[in-house]
Amino acid sequence: MSGLIGKKVGMTSIYDANGKNVPCTVIEAGPCVVTQVRSKEKEGYDAIQLAFEDKKEKHTTKAMKGHFAKAGITPKKVVAEFTRFEADHQKVFGDVLKVDIFAEGEFIDVVGVSKGKGFQGVVKRHHFKGVGEATHGQHNRLRAPGSVGASSWPSRVMKGLRMAGRMGGDRVKVVNLQVLKIIMEKNLILVKGAIPGHNGSYVIIERWK
Repeated sequence: MSGLIGKKVGMTSIYDANGKNVPCTVIEAGPCVVTQVRSKEKEGYDAIQLAFEDKKEKHTTKAMKGHFAKAGITPKKVVAEFTRFEADHQKVFGDVLKVDIFAEGEFIDVVGVSKGKGFQGVVKRHHFKGVGEATHGQHNRLRAPGSVGASSWPSRVMKGLRMAGRMGGDRVKVVNLQVLKIIMEKNLILVKGAIPGHNGSYVIIERWK
């Protein structure tokens, strides 16, 4: 199988074989249950649908209740499809996938939603430097965007101009992260570096290849 659904626990650091302290992110990966198997003959494409983490039945719609009941499981919070998986790795309804599908030392991709930062200016959002001078009457222009267009032509602000606006809250994919350690008894996987999202946010882990 090529991936799992997980939850970001937080960041820590561990020592590698050379005694170097390496920062890493702890992810609670699985266990995930197979809730649907799609095929080219029926749906037009091959995919495996996984579900993660229990959800209260009163917060689940009737349609999803029936969907989960078909797989013989209780309602789940997160559902995601994986289209990249080994052809000889057949799965059926109700199969449980755990973190042992990954191995220490291999590389993975992690998809998450970045932290929302609200409405931000150009200095924070686009790394503008600002005016750079605080003299000659520039007391309130240090973080200003500067000129946004010409005068007589085109007499408007061109599309795509980098300006202030909402920042964060985007779907972000970080590729080529190394698996440093796997803790099977707690369904934890430690990956080198940082991943998008706040602690407790859901992420999708995919095998890099």
